Amino acid sequence: MTSESQEHGAARRPVEDEVDVVAEETQKPAKGGKREKKGSFWKELPVLVVVALVLALIIKTFVVQAFYIPSESMENTLLTNDRVLVNKLVYHTRDIERGDVVVFSGVDSWDGEFQMEEPSNPVAAFFRWVGTAFGVIPGEKDYIKRVIGIGGDHVKCCDSKGRITVNGTPINEESYLYPGNVPSDKFFDVTVPPERLWVMGDHRSVSLDSRAHTGDSGGGSIPVGQVIGRAFVIVWPFDRASSIDIPETFAQPALHALGDSVPVVAGFGLAVPLILVRRRLRRKR
Repeated sequence: MTSESQEHGAARRPVEDEVDVVAEETQKPAKGGKREKKGSFWKELPVLVVVALVLALIIKTFVVQAFYIPSESMENTLLTNDRVLVNKLVYHTRDIERGDVVVFSGVDSWDGEFQMEEPSNPVAAFFRWVGTAFGVIPGEKDYIKRVIGIGGDHVKCCDSKGRITVNGTPINEESYLYPGNVPSDKFFDVTVPPERLWVMGDHRSVSLDSRAHTGDSGGGSIPVGQVIGRAFVIVWPFDRASSIDIPETFAQPALHALGDSVPVVAGFGLAVPLILVRRRLRRKR
């Protein structure tokens, strides 16, 4: 090898060595890297918790909420300790229908079927709120019942065959009524006031529903404005997971009283005079 090639060879070595050193340095983790990652995680954890709680609050308030079933009043449709999801948006797109299973607030109205002690401190109150939001514990003043009659309906018990009638039409409750129960062991004959609902539990012999509040100002009915949403699915326990559908008996055309068509009739009643006035104005022009 000539002296020139030896010089070139000697000149290349530092470059190769430098490349190797750089590659080696990029592969070695920085000292304390794991500690930095762990430290950043614990710093971010409180933020993640706060964000999760805020999102849960938004979803709970406006979209969907989990509810815990504390009593036997809706057996066998819903069992004690079941968890259901309640749709809070559905009644912004449609009216409450007969047969819907609804959750509503009994604040300043009905006494709770399930009594709970008040939290002893703010921390306990916070955890109760979280438990209620996720359906782990029941809300003391929240009820879940089936809608039997809506505003304007004539609801009566019972006909000659022991069936509840809505606007003179008997409803067949065998598909959801608790086995061995009769539709009602109490007589009632009510016309549901506007913007109110007549509600009953599926386990009639133990349910404290509209029948137990006939002496109230609403005659046992509840305000539509107190409805939180529609229970549409059982999510816990997993082996009972299923949708909560409206029974077919409530689809009978004869159930629909004139009250159901009042908004439509009123709309036509207002539209006709407006059309006549508009025609007269055109003729004058």
